Amino acid sequence: MTTAVLLTMRPINEDGSWGSKQKKEYILNENDEKIYDPKKRQYKCRSIPSTDWNDRGKADEWRKAWEDAANAELERLGFESRIDRRTYEEQGIEKVATVHMGVAASQMEQRGIRTDRGNQNREIAVTNQRLRQLKARIAKLQTWLKEEAANAELPNLADIVANILSQRVQAGKSGRYQSISNLKVASKMLNFLQENEIKDMAGLEEKVKSMHRKQYDIRDKLKPIEHRLKTLNEHIAQTDVCLQHKSVCRQYQQLKPKNQAVFAEKHRAEISLFESAERYLKGIMNGKTVLPIKAWKAEQTKLAEQHAKLNKEYVLLKAGVQEVEQMRRGVRDIIRKDERKTHSRHSL
Repeated sequence: MTTAVLLTMRPINEDGSWGSKQKKEYILNENDEKIYDPKKRQYKCRSIPSTDWNDRGKADEWRKAWEDAANAELERLGFESRIDRRTYEEQGIEKVATVHMGVAASQMEQRGIRTDRGNQNREIAVTNQRLRQLKARIAKLQTWLKEEAANAELPNLADIVANILSQRVQAGKSGRYQSISNLKVASKMLNFLQENEIKDMAGLEEKVKSMHRKQYDIRDKLKPIEHRLKTLNEHIAQTDVCLQHKSVCRQYQQLKPKNQAVFAEKHRAEISLFESAERYLKGIMNGKTVLPIKAWKAEQTKLAEQHAKLNKEYVLLKAGVQEVEQMRRGVRDIIRKDERKTHSRHSL
């Protein structure tokens, strides 16, 4: 959750009155003398804020204080949940952050109306769930491979499966490895091993490692795309708000002062949304007056295509993980069956 900190830049004097927002300080030369600017016909000076409240470094200090106070109160009331001011990246959480909904979009979603930002958040939630599940499955495979690597003798996987197939084609004779119950599964295992040139557990382990690297590669590519899409969606959404309520605000501005109060009361929401969107757009335009809406939408489309491509890569990776999981189950059954037969012969 993003926390916004809004406050006045003016200090409060001891008598309760407002102080000056800033003070003027003359720029001095090396001789500590004022420097005269002939173009402006005045001495050069700069504005010094009366407080440090606009310092970005202060924001984290205040958010930390709020985090401590909120968590102390949650603990006092017996709640287990806690808040954390840090970003997912700072917390080491492999998760894509959702986008800020805003008042208008949140209200529409609550009424059952789907919005672009709501759809994006739902898509991000699905992506996070998929990556989280995939990470757990790959981690499980890696744990299994480490356990198998501790064995003194590791099986030659391709030879084992080939042996299963050769025995299965014989007329109903019982094979040594009867734990794999059908020919189709054994055939798929052999194809997978041959296609990936895997002959032993070490080769299978390297295959799982490459899948793990691919998962992180997808995640690292998704992060900047999601972040930029979040920014572009906000730019476009605020532009749409401006265009939607521009005519109302224009009517308001053209009215005589005596009629503006009644009009403003009637159209309070539209005017408020327009002014908020206008402030947002002025803040990102850096003095420019023409909104690059076409460029934003073109970039949005391009990033959406990249996002779809990454999703396709994820689907292929997931399929590969499923194949290795099937291999794990088959190999596990093979090894256990072999161990039981060996143990039975020694017992006799």
